[in-house]
Amino acid sequence: MNRTCAFVCVLAIALVGCSDDDDNGGTLPTARLRPLWSCGEAADYIKEAAVARMRKQVDDQLARYARGEACYHGGTDDASTGNGSGGGSPSPTPPEGGPSQGTGTNNQVSGVDEADFIKNDGQYIYLALNDKLRIVDSWPAAESHTVSTTPLPGEPRKLFVDGNRALVYVATGTGNNNYRECTYGYDCAFTGDGTATTLLVYDITDRASPQLIRTVGLSGSLISGRKIGSTVHTVVTQAANPFPDVETFIYDNTLCDYQTQLPPARLVRRASLLYAQLAAANEQKIRETNVDQRLPAVTDDSGLTPQGEDASCGSLYGSSITDGTGFTSIVSLKLDDPGPVQMWSIMSRPGAIYASTDALYMAVPHQWGEDDVSTVHKFRIGNEPAATYYIGSGFVAGRALNQFAMDEKDGLLRIATTESRAPSPDAVSYLTVLREQGDDLVKVGGLGGIAPTEDIRSVRFDGDRAFVVTFKKTDPLFAFDLSNPAKPKKLGELKIPGFSTYMHMMDDGHLLTIGYDADDHGDFAFFDGVLLQIFDVTNPTVPSLMHRFTIGTRGSSSEALTNHLAFTWYPEESLLALPMTVCEGGNDGVYGQTMTFNGLMVFDTSIAGGFGEHGRVPHAVAPNISCGNWWTNGTSTVRRSLFLDNFVYSVSEQELKVRDIAALGAELRTVPLLP
Repeated sequence: MNRTCAFVCVLAIALVGCSDDDDNGGTLPTARLRPLWSCGEAADYIKEAAVARMRKQVDDQLARYARGEACYHGGTDDASTGNGSGGGSPSPTPPEGGPSQGTGTNNQVSGVDEADFIKNDGQYIYLALNDKLRIVDSWPAAESHTVSTTPLPGEPRKLFVDGNRALVYVATGTGNNNYRECTYGYDCAFTGDGTATTLLVYDITDRASPQLIRTVGLSGSLISGRKIGSTVHTVVTQAANPFPDVETFIYDNTLCDYQTQLPPARLVRRASLLYAQLAAANEQKIRETNVDQRLPAVTDDSGLTPQGEDASCGSLYGSSITDGTGFTSIVSLKLDDPGPVQMWSIMSRPGAIYASTDALYMAVPHQWGEDDVSTVHKFRIGNEPAATYYIGSGFVAGRALNQFAMDEKDGLLRIATTESRAPSPDAVSYLTVLREQGDDLVKVGGLGGIAPTEDIRSVRFDGDRAFVVTFKKTDPLFAFDLSNPAKPKKLGELKIPGFSTYMHMMDDGHLLTIGYDADDHGDFAFFDGVLLQIFDVTNPTVPSLMHRFTIGTRGSSSEALTNHLAFTWYPEESLLALPMTVCEGGNDGVYGQTMTFNGLMVFDTSIAGGFGEHGRVPHAVAPNISCGNWWTNGTSTVRRSLFLDNFVYSVSEQELKVRDIAALGAELRTVPLLP
């Protein structure tokens, strides 16, 4: 079956399925999740899925052998190498007597708070960092000081603050020590680190003495958290592969006892027999395994949440695509009103998470034959845990880069995806609009064929418009009109060197972006220094570049490049604050090795004047910071910043520095964050 037919089929299967006899010998599955009504049914589903997955892996290995790809008979390697191509929320409401304005978390959607390791309410800064919940009295700025440090029973991840309640996520158990949180999914997967997650709810009425009032344990590791009103919605994932003894490759050197290009028929017959025996032995192991202990679980010391099977399997669903080997759960908890925890789980690996004020979407990537496809699952959420439930699912072609690749308007999901990856000639992108229809998310309209041979590097939706940046060697900024969901259309595009990894709406007609400059080499481009840009999209049919500002050379980095929570725009004062590691001396694919600055950079930023450096707040270089960062690994010593009135606060894992924005070079206050 050709790729065009496969694409049409994938978009149709949410409703009717599609015959794919050439590739898979059957009908593509429905995207709709299947409810599993008991732990016993869930266990059977896990085993059936494991058997199907195992048999496919065994069949693939046998096919590799028959093609002569499983045995090494000498010769030279001919592996090609890459060319190194670069390839807001409202301010918190200030307390009486506190600052009159300031910045909060840089949330994607107004009214939907995103979990982070730092929060502030205008008077206090809350930090889940270095094994402690730390509360800093931040006002008056020159008198900032720690008022309490509360030890945490695990490694802190993120937190929420809602009035006099704080919820802290901590990781417990053994996980992957090399795991790096995936916030920009270009070259990382939303997998979790293998730990369990504990939700600690504190009464912080007395900021000097937080009191633990509730502990909720989840068997999965943290992927994402959203807060709507006082209700927190948490997404966790846990591995569910309870079959460690299953083997899918035969270690038998006699099968490689041939010198021809392909194995002779007698050895292929022998391999077929051995692989059939291996599959049968694997299936017996799978069916005899007790999987009950691998089901998602929740504990709650309040006694309000059902335990055992009711909690683990009362709201459990199976996916028709069985390439996932884990459970992903959505858990809802209200902070200011005791009540049971609600948990809904699906047997699937996690994906990119987007949430509006009443829905949460997860886009899970899959490989179907030669095509990239994503299953999009929709859950209803809101300001009451009991309102959380599964809505439906659908398929789209390609993979979503991150949460900004999705947006909801008028109950419709708009999603931007890329199939394959540059510099592959098959790389291409899509815009798709989905709506609910029964238990399905069905396609309302879409636009394909966007930027062939390029892939998506950033997306921003704004009302009826979408802005998409793709890249191979130049940065096309595309503007799309989504006012007619059935017929999205391209309005205009602009091609310039470099690419943006994050786009922020300054106002209705202007985009403020951060990304990388690039050195064009005809067929490819090397990424270079950090690039700030302002685009005029007042007339989206002719988007134009108004201002650009390059920081350092190749190897310069900022966490804001791949995590929007590190990007701080203070519109009231026209200031932009960015964590930054500046490296000089690089050029044309060569990393600069001279680190000239490490800390927070603040820029005067306006539509009329562009960018002007306002000042810098230096920090000591953290051990993991260097000038050799790859473009998708945006790291910096300073991780977050915030403004309160005329003061800027820069936060690293070691210290919090407070400076007057009129005199950034002068020491004002430093609050240690260690030990």
